[in-house]
Formats: sequence, C-alpha cells, structure tokens
Amino acid sequence: MTDTMSRSSMSRSAKTDLAISLVLIAAAIALPFMVDSRYILGQIVLALFYATIASQWNLLFGFSGIFSLAQMAIFAFGGYATAMLCFYFGWNVWAALVPGALGAVLFSLVVGLACLRLTGVYVALLTLAIAQTMYLLIVTDTECFVMVGSVCRQFTGGAVGFARFGDLGTRALLRAQWLVGNYAIIAVLFAVTMVFTYAIVKSPIGLAFRALKDNPGYAVARGVNRFQAQLLVFGISAFFTGLAGGFYAAHFQAIGPGVLSMSQLMFIIAIVVVGGVGTFWGPLVGTVVLVLADELMRESGEFRTLGLGLIIALSVVLMPKGLVGRFGDLVHWLARRRANLAESRPADSKPAVSNIVQSPAPAGK
Repeated sequence: MTDTMSRSSMSRSAKTDLAISLVLIAAAIALPFMVDSRYILGQIVLALFYATIASQWNLLFGFSGIFSLAQMAIFAFGGYATAMLCFYFGWNVWAALVPGALGAVLFSLVVGLACLRLTGVYVALLTLAIAQTMYLLIVTDTECFVMVGSVCRQFTGGAVGFARFGDLGTRALLRAQWLVGNYAIIAVLFAVTMVFTYAIVKSPIGLAFRALKDNPGYAVARGVNRFQAQLLVFGISAFFTGLAGGFYAAHFQAIGPGVLSMSQLMFIIAIVVVGGVGTFWGPLVGTVVLVLADELMRESGEFRTLGLGLIIALSVVLMPKGLVGRFGDLVHWLARRRANLAESRPADSKPAVSNIVQSPAPAGK
C-alpha cells in the first residue's frame, strides 16, 4: 500500500510540474506581445539569466549538498571563453558557445577535484578563494598581448573586458525587434536547462546526489561513488552555467570582471534561499520575487540594499524552506486535513444494515 501511495504522490507531482510548465510556456509566448517597454523586456531577459544560474547552483547545493561559491566564476569562464574565441580567432558566436561551455566544464572539474576531500564550509572557502583568484588575475592583467589598431589589449581584457566581438545575429535579422529575438533564445535556453535538470533530479543519478546530501556514509555503503558523483554534478551544472555565460556575453556584446563581484554571487544565493533550497521551481520563484523587489526599490538609493537584505532575512527566519517549500507544506496540510475530515464523518451518515430490524414473517406463510 505504501508503494501505491508513493507512486500516486509521484504521479500527482509530475502532473503538477507538467501543468506549471504548460502555463509558463503560454506566458513566455504571450509575454513579448504584452510588454511594450524595451527596458522591461531587457530586465526579463536578465532575470532569465539569473534563473538559469540559480537553477544550476540549486542542483549543486540544494540537491547534492555541495556548497560551492564558484558558480559565478564558472559563468564568467563560459562567457570569457566564448568572447575570446570570437575576439582572437574570429569565430561566429554560435560556433563558440558550446566550446565555451565545455571550457567551463573543464574548469569546474578542476574545482571539483580540488574539493574532493573537503565538505561543508571548507568547500565554500576553497571555491570562494578560486573565484576571487580568477577575479584578481583578470583585473591585474596589464601586459600587452595584442595590438588592435593603436590600442594594446590584454589577454583577459583586463579591467575593461571584451566588447563588440559578435552577437546572436538577431540585430541583423530582426533589426528593431532584436530584443524580442534574444528573449526567445534565452527563454529556450532556460527551458532546456530546466527540462534537463528535472530529468537529472528524477533519475537514479539524482537519487544518488540526494543520498549523498542526506546521508553520505549510508550512500557510500550502498555503493554510491562519492567522488564520481561529485565530479558529475559539477560537470552538469557547469555546462549549463557556462552556456548561459556565453549567451550573456553575446546578448550584451560584452563581458567583464564585474560578473565575478560578490554582489552578483550573493544575489544568486539569495534567489535560491528565498525561492526554496532543494525545490525544483524555487530558483524561478526566487528570481521573480527578488528581481521585482529590486526594481521596485530602484529609486530608494541606499535603502535598496537594506530592503533586499530584509527580504532575505525574513525569508530565512519565517520560511526556512523558501516560498516553494512553504507552499508545498500548505498543500500537504490541506490534503491531510481533507483526509482527516473524510475519515471522521459520522457513522450514521450512511444507513447501517445492522440497524434495520425486519419484522418476522407471519406463521404459516
């Protein structure tokens, strides 16, 4: 009976995820026709980048328990690799996107190998040190690598970064509507990332990730290879994060060390915390809430950061499971309450056969 209830619960969860996905697809298709402001559409594109990065950090930390702080470094590596292939070798942006993402995977595997023997806060400290080292190597690069006209360019672009190395082709194809084209491309990137993440989480590989997070000793005793699983989740997360970095560089036609700032990293972590760590839809919900809050407080000056910090603090204190986790608890509570009400209905609401007294048949008949 337990297996039947478990399968029924999984079936309901799959149907719910499918329904949410269909609603989101419909909303994504309708959105460009509903939004007239280029600024708002541009902010939505930026939010999709945030949601993509956050979903992959959630895969690392929320589902696998690896508290890596190198997520923005992997994102930057993908963006820089794509930009450098275009800038130095004249590649088309579309041709450079996948190699850039694969470069981010190789970088993440180096990070993963460095973290193999570490757990918890030590992983966080090491990955943060790697990210900050990458930032310092870029901003302190002042050596002339190549002359572009009369301008000397550093190998990494230095504090300026790279610009005007190519785009996604929508400006030439759609002209004034290029932003709508870029929105469609980034929306597809986010959708593909979420579908692949969902497949991983629901697969035996995802089960191994969660087992290592919840009880590493038991998982290893049951035959899960911790080192292999850790490198695998680093690689999967890095591919989509690096790919998002390449699309980010192509969308803005620029990439610089600013993407490695601590504020960007903290914003990604806040998105996952507010939305719900270890929940599939948490990164998307957290992105919507924090991006909207950030926009509403844009004119608040110094109170903007304070307001965002207050939202995060209240979320951690009042909703440790995040908005999605809290909503899930509410749904389960309502389901249990309905089941309890059904079980506690009065017995006399239905006629009881035992209470029906039949009169004896007349004698002789």
